[in-house]
Amino acid sequence: MRPDLEHFLRPLRMDVSLAHHLAREFRQTFKYLAAESLEQFLPTPISDTILRPAAGSEKGRYLAIDIGGTNLRVGFIELLGNERATGTAKGVNGSGKANGDTSQTTRLRRVLEKSWPILEHLKNEKADDLFAWIGACIAEVVQDGSERFTLSHEQPLPLGVAFSFPIVQHKLSEATLMSMGKGFAITSNLDLGRQLLQGYEKAKSQNLPPIRIAAIANDSVATMVSFVYQAQESPTRKASMGLICGTGCNATIPLRKDMLHRDKVPTEVGVTDEDNGEDVKVAVNTEWTINGTAPTLQKHGLISEWDSKLDAECDKPGFQPLEYMTAGRYLGELGRLILVDYLTKQLGFAENALPQQLLHRYGLSTTFLSRIKPPDESNLVETLQTEFPVTSTEFWWTKETAMALYEIAKAIEVRAAGIVAAATIGLLACAGDLPLREPLAETSNQTKPLNGSGSQKELIVGYTGGCIAHFQDYLADCQEFLDQIIEAELGASPPVRVVLSACHDGGITGAGVLAGSSQARAASIS
Repeated sequence: MRPDLEHFLRPLRMDVSLAHHLAREFRQTFKYLAAESLEQFLPTPISDTILRPAAGSEKGRYLAIDIGGTNLRVGFIELLGNERATGTAKGVNGSGKANGDTSQTTRLRRVLEKSWPILEHLKNEKADDLFAWIGACIAEVVQDGSERFTLSHEQPLPLGVAFSFPIVQHKLSEATLMSMGKGFAITSNLDLGRQLLQGYEKAKSQNLPPIRIAAIANDSVATMVSFVYQAQESPTRKASMGLICGTGCNATIPLRKDMLHRDKVPTEVGVTDEDNGEDVKVAVNTEWTINGTAPTLQKHGLISEWDSKLDAECDKPGFQPLEYMTAGRYLGELGRLILVDYLTKQLGFAENALPQQLLHRYGLSTTFLSRIKPPDESNLVETLQTEFPVTSTEFWWTKETAMALYEIAKAIEVRAAGIVAAATIGLLACAGDLPLREPLAETSNQTKPLNGSGSQKELIVGYTGGCIAHFQDYLADCQEFLDQIIEAELGASPPVRVVLSACHDGGITGAGVLAGSSQARAASIS
């Protein structure tokens, strides 16, 4: 890297030492947010008995939807219980290899699934209009399901819902929508279940069955539910956490009820009498990117002037500082701001001489930035000339300017990977799954990692999202940071390893698993 460019990108620095200190700081931040914040670390009425249901009790076919920041998915999920369908699947393998593929058995199938982009005009509509469109999409899939599965017109279909926005829940089948963000104009205090039912009723024909909201969860919670359901756990392997890093970034982990602010604890938790104790763990949607994490980032000098500029120009300035630094909706724009700054301030080009697309917000997409390779390995100069045509004789794409863009992309990615790895370590330590050395005064609150012999334990983190999977070397670098932070904390032969394992499509499959678990719960009670 050119010395001037290396110096210019220093505000994006990330190394193991910084990530290690950040992880320790995040542990304290997350513990505080769990106990004090009413906007973050939002518990879901899902205990370990729902996360790890009795094998086979949830067997059946369930309607599921996943409402994301960019796409809507609707389909049927078939839960096989004790039966397993053999096939080739990605992740959930505990192999110790990030993003590993393996031939394995699975406890579920996805059938009759359809997907639609959520267009910008839909995001700007009133709630009734948006959910009327969602209801029409559900009705389309139910129509297909009625023809294929000969569904009863009178018997309500249990629906599991995954939702990629903050929600407040006191019952598994009910949720109140908080402020959405991600470009959606809808504000807060909407009854999500009611909106979905009304939208479907408007769209359905008389020959379609009604639907019943069986379960609602944030998509990160649903990802963890799906991951745990499919994982092959053992005394030395635990499915510990769900991670989303796509359009947005979020994580879910089980935490003890007594760690949470009293006003956040759901009124109905659990599926058995054994779940009544205060030490029962519930699935917590951390919303870890919301502004409660900003002091930690500021303390370690991680918020650069480019981050501040991107934040200030967002729809909700200050709302999700960690997401602006780690997630797919924003990394392309961050790269554009840095590139324009470098071309004008370091290389001396006039701003009005630059390609016009580079001067418009989000003119450089995250997808484009994620895939570029160094000029020596690709025809990057020609690609840039096509993607960002030059209209001035005072600027031109060269190998030097192309290499600068690649180095900017890599610096953004490495910093993001380090932040996500540090947050993951901090969250696992907060939950008591990972024994960090400090602070010593609080060791009584910590649980030991997995029981077992002297062999190394694995804490498996189920991840999903196009950003972590495809943006440069995000996934591999995140795994490397995880390994190096653990080694810095616990030594060269640590007793535990944190392993990233793919759990793609976890939102919609987790929604189906939750619908099945809620049915099993109702059957056991009756």
